[in-house]
Amino acid sequence: MVQKAVELGVSRLQPVSTRHTQAARVNLDRMEANVIEAAEQCGILTLPDVAQPISLDQMISAREPERLLVFCDEDAPVQDPVAALTAARDSCGQPLSVLIGPEGGFAEDERALLMRQPNIVRLALGPRILRADTAAVAALALVGAVLGDWR
Repeated sequence: MVQKAVELGVSRLQPVSTRHTQAARVNLDRMEANVIEAAEQCGILTLPDVAQPISLDQMISAREPERLLVFCDEDAPVQDPVAALTAARDSCGQPLSVLIGPEGGFAEDERALLMRQPNIVRLALGPRILRADTAAVAALALVGAVLGDWR
């Protein structure tokens, strides 16, 4: 997932733990090695930052309210993620963040906390439940195509 995220143009990788997160620890050295490898293979000159893991509460506390948060949630009622992102295009000032949930999904209180945040787009990534790594690639491709530098 790290390699694909680098290839798709992320500038920062921030592991966020939620109630259903299954990974007990994050191997930052391995993440950084994957960042370097992907950048070398793709000719990327600026390496994304790899940040220490934080909790969802810490992420929300540190979040800049003017930054658009694309919150990927398999329970979102959105039928068309492209339309949802297009609607946010006018209010989207760079930079933006993409949050992918754990394979167990978000807990209801986490979902409610996220929905109370300003400048958020909650969307589903289609009719199938995706693994977290697949969801990350799908979300970054959607964001790149609708809000990013693919336009």
